[in-house]
Amino acid sequence: MREKVVGIVWRALAIVGVIAIGAPALSQEAARPKERNPNEIVCERIEVIGTRLGARKVCGTRAEWAEKRKLDREAVDNAQRSANGPCQTVNTHTGAAAC
Repeated sequence: MREKVVGIVWRALAIVGVIAIGAPALSQEAARPKERNPNEIVCERIEVIGTRLGARKVCGTRAEWAEKRKLDREAVDNAQRSANGPCQTVNTHTGAAAC
């Protein structure tokens, strides 16, 4: 009787081992992104700040969205770089720079 239980346990461990070895390969295949067509049109809802009802639907190709993200990232980088300069121009009511 004990030999039968030990045999079942060893079989179960062998099955779990086979599954554990094959699982990473399956998850890597599933995680691999598909080739996306840069000319495919994608639409996104853009929330308008200051209103609860002002969402707009904006459509563009994947290439256009990628270019927009790149330009936005560059604008943020430039703003952060220039914020560390010796004097920042602050718009005041008189129009003079405040340092």
